[in-house]
Amino acid sequence: MTLYELVFSPINTPLTLLLIALTVYRVVTMLFGLDFDFDIDVDLDIDVDVDIDNDLSIDSSGMDLEDIANLELKNETIVKDKTKSLKWWQVVLIYFNFAELPFMFTLTSWVFFWWFITVLGTYITLSHHNAFGLIIFLAAILPSLIVNKIFTTPFKSIFKKLERKGVTSIDLLGREAILDSNLTGDKLGRVKVKVGSDPMIIYAKSIDGKTLKVGEKVLIIDQSKDKKYYYIKNNY
Repeated sequence: MTLYELVFSPINTPLTLLLIALTVYRVVTMLFGLDFDFDIDVDLDIDVDVDIDNDLSIDSSGMDLEDIANLELKNETIVKDKTKSLKWWQVVLIYFNFAELPFMFTLTSWVFFWWFITVLGTYITLSHHNAFGLIIFLAAILPSLIVNKIFTTPFKSIFKKLERKGVTSIDLLGREAILDSNLTGDKLGRVKVKVGSDPMIIYAKSIDGKTLKVGEKVLIIDQSKDKKYYYIKNNY
């Protein structure tokens, strides 16, 4: 049995093709700088207290995985209202780092480990073409998630430092942006601003406390003294 026959066997072919597709995606984005906007909606429907050096209350309704890629969510800070709780799949996404790192990065890494464990398991048991191989394929999901969590955890601090360095080194004052989450009163929310052709997510609050809605065009007016967020207003 050759390696080609193993990885493109009936059991292993789906993961092999998926891994190839994800690898091509990563190569294309690195070489050509293309930005494919994958908005995988976590829909937390809660207020999250996130530790960004200070405890800043961020309105998380409508947050997607890529937008909270650099937020470190902890059990004691996820839910302000103890009567509310996360759905099981939200807990899974956060626990296995899908909501704390760029989604495509974590997904590609997980698929690789899932593929590797499945290929190795079907090779050892010679089950790459039978029903037992399908059992290995399904059973490999959990161990691959665990291995992926261990592998990706060190990257959380790396991505956080890269994000902060990238934002603080660019002058955003006076730029037009699009509001990416609802804002009201003294709440912080996400704003998407383009620097050249690259989209960037920053955190901001209304300079006058007025309610601002998702999709509204806003103007970046000022930056907070601690350099952690910006003040914005409607751009009429």
